[in-house]
Amino acid sequence: MTDPGPRPTGASTDTVPDAAPPPARRGRPVGRVHRVSMADVAQLAGVSSQTVSRVANGHPSVVESTRAQVLAAMRELGYRPNSAARALRSGRFRTIGVILFTLSTTGNVRTLEAIATSAAAEGYAITVIPVEAPTQDGVNGAFTRLGELAVDAVILLMEVHLLDAASVSLPTDVPVVVADSDDGDRYPVVDTDQAAGSRVAVEHLLALGHETVVHLAGPVGSYAGQRREDAWRQALLDAGRPVPAVRRGDWSAASGYAVGLEIARTDATAVFAANDQMALGLLRALAESGRRVPQDVSVVGFDDVPDAVAFLPPLTTVHQDFAEVGRRLVTGVLRQLAEHTTPHGTTLVPTRLVERASTAPAPRGAA
Repeated sequence: MTDPGPRPTGASTDTVPDAAPPPARRGRPVGRVHRVSMADVAQLAGVSSQTVSRVANGHPSVVESTRAQVLAAMRELGYRPNSAARALRSGRFRTIGVILFTLSTTGNVRTLEAIATSAAAEGYAITVIPVEAPTQDGVNGAFTRLGELAVDAVILLMEVHLLDAASVSLPTDVPVVVADSDDGDRYPVVDTDQAAGSRVAVEHLLALGHETVVHLAGPVGSYAGQRREDAWRQALLDAGRPVPAVRRGDWSAASGYAVGLEIARTDATAVFAANDQMALGLLRALAESGRRVPQDVSVVGFDDVPDAVAFLPPLTTVHQDFAEVGRRLVTGVLRQLAEHTTPHGTTLVPTRLVERASTAPAPRGAA
């Protein structure tokens, strides 16, 4: 060992004490590891443990200033709610599973957004399970996966008919609400009133003096597409008008453009598109073909997407209340959880026509 050399004269031979440790952060225990509890947060924030629980669960009844105070205490203490312990105490995981077949359509994306918002307002999270193919096996697999992930209830966005079954078969041991389905006699179903929305679109065009209305329909197999198509046809029949051949797209603007080029070569003066995206493609096709909207051809869409007001011209369309659909889906499963019931029946959310600049009286001599 190297000799440090002689000490300076007068130097003390006592051991120099270690520097004092820095003060601990307020509220954090020093020494042994201590798991921060809800009671610790309540004490620091100066509120009850029940209030801390409400804040942790996102309950809307907490005053905003109190919520901020509790959240600040949680951050200072590094508190994280123990969801597993909470589930053991309450028997609830506060999570809703959502099964869907595609995220490529406007309707599904906006409905999913509405479900997430409504669930959060009730203190619930959502877990999304996409199903690769619309089959009964795919639905069964999704329910199995959601069982492993521990959810309290399930919302099923059907949208399309199953490929391998006439109707879907669902487990009976978990609360379920189905969106967009024909199985209201077997399960609780929430849907937009597709038929009423389509009828008002057709009647609006007929009232403007158009002899008939061409329909740019959605894909075969879609529940919504089929309802809109059936209602379009029935409205024309009830009015004693000729029913043109259906023109079919796949919900995309590209398909609306392709079919729109075909429509532009006909003498059609009014078109009801089954969604706004196809209407967008149709507008471009008509413009490129020299058919003016609305002077030569009137166009009505369906959905009322936020961008519809910015189409050229701004699109007359049927408004769907996606927020209300999402709220009723979440309310439906939570009611089953609270009341331990298994209801059935179909709840229809109303639609309304939003008139903009894409419709006008039929051109002279069109009939």
